[in-house]
Amino acid sequence: MIESDLIVKALAYASGIGIGAAAITLIYSTTRTFNFAHASMVAWGFYIVFTMTTFFGGSPYYYLPLAGLFSSLLGIILYLAVNRRLLERGASEVTLMMSTLGVDLIFFGFLNVYIDYIARLIAARNIPVNPFFFVLETKDFTIPYLNIRGAGLVGPLILVVGVLFLHLLLTRTKIGIAMRASIENPSLAASLGVNPYIIYLVAWILGGFMAGLSGGFLSLVQTGNNYVGMLLIVSFFAGSIVGGLYSIFGSLLGGLLIGLSEYIGIYLLSIYLGGGILAYRPAIPLAVMVATLLIQPSGLAGVNWQGLYRKLREILR
Repeated sequence: MIESDLIVKALAYASGIGIGAAAITLIYSTTRTFNFAHASMVAWGFYIVFTMTTFFGGSPYYYLPLAGLFSSLLGIILYLAVNRRLLERGASEVTLMMSTLGVDLIFFGFLNVYIDYIARLIAARNIPVNPFFFVLETKDFTIPYLNIRGAGLVGPLILVVGVLFLHLLLTRTKIGIAMRASIENPSLAASLGVNPYIIYLVAWILGGFMAGLSGGFLSLVQTGNNYVGMLLIVSFFAGSIVGGLYSIFGSLLGGLLIGLSEYIGIYLLSIYLGGGILAYRPAIPLAVMVATLLIQPSGLAGVNWQGLYRKLREILR
């Protein structure tokens, strides 16, 4: 039987993956760019929350917006310095993707410099934490009466608020409607006077914020280190692809599915196959992605949910 604490952790982890997967889909669907720099943007989110909690105290939740804003800044830098110039020259998707890989290595280099710097500050102040390998899980709060960790409630809550925010943005605001038009038919949107470069910039700002928010929140669930973004990037991309690649809401659902499968799947496998199977945890998101695409090639966004709901009702009658 699966323990309730494991389900709570799985929900928290899956929510973080869902938010990050939606960030990848948002940027790809608007700019045709698979953002490999997402790994470092997530890792920076981890370290922003760690730094603020270590030096200023308080709950890690206080600093989640700051983590999002910092990664938004990284997104703006990446877009203005590299991505926009390549888009203006009509670069291919492969070129756009590889350019983000180069930027990711630069961001990763600066992250390591930053970690070395804060390590010296921590040593000088004799603070008992290790910036090269840290866990913020112990700083999470416990929900009274339910006796479960706060991340298990806050994570899904952030996911729901994120869905509502994106829904209102895309359906009730001019910039959101312009974004939808650019995603669904870029050439038609341009002919109607939509400035694509403003749409691209907004996508990078939002995508960067969601990446940092995802990283900051996952620091309460996952051990932090300098390569944590590289470890998680497979799950983010798998969530985005399972969700349908062009659907932001589908990617939120896809990320949730990937995160739950990864966390609970490896637990069940370890019961039957032993602890050695834990080393193969990164393979689970890929296996779930392949299985989902074999059943539904267009991803979760292509599922006729209304029809499925009607069939379920008929079966249950």
